[in-house]
Amino acid sequence: MNVPFRIGIGYDIHRLVEGRRLILGGVEIPFEKGLLGHSDSDVLTHAVCDALLGAAALGDMGTHFPDTDPRFKDVSSLDLLANAFGQIAALGYAVQNVDAVVLAERPRLGPYVKSIRESLAAILAIEPGQISVKAKTSEGMESVGRGEAMAAHAVVLLARK
Repeated sequence: MNVPFRIGIGYDIHRLVEGRRLILGGVEIPFEKGLLGHSDSDVLTHAVCDALLGAAALGDMGTHFPDTDPRFKDVSSLDLLANAFGQIAALGYAVQNVDAVVLAERPRLGPYVKSIRESLAAILAIEPGQISVKAKTSEGMESVGRGEAMAAHAVVLLARK
């Protein structure tokens, strides 16, 4: 199907635990806890990756990078994003923009947003100005609000090259 534009939505959530590094958008953020998972568990990059794959009707991260595959143990989520980007590029699509929200009570993410946008833009072959990253709290509600987890939502727009 030769559709000129495609929109994808991505979501991810991971539990916060001690003894892990906190990586968001490929940027290490100083914090006493990190995200638990098979890879580096970067919820933001995972949400963007799922949005890319979804926009191109290629399934989800679990299909392409299963947590049962030892090749993906502790892998950088930026490597997974690069793989997903390569798949959409091979179909003739380019990323037009990314809009993402990270849900976290702590730490404050504002000081890291510029670096996160630059990190993601480098993989997606776009300018940082084509990426929006917002940080929100959950006002103390549910697992994110209690500081037990972090989550992220992302929307991407693809266009034919």
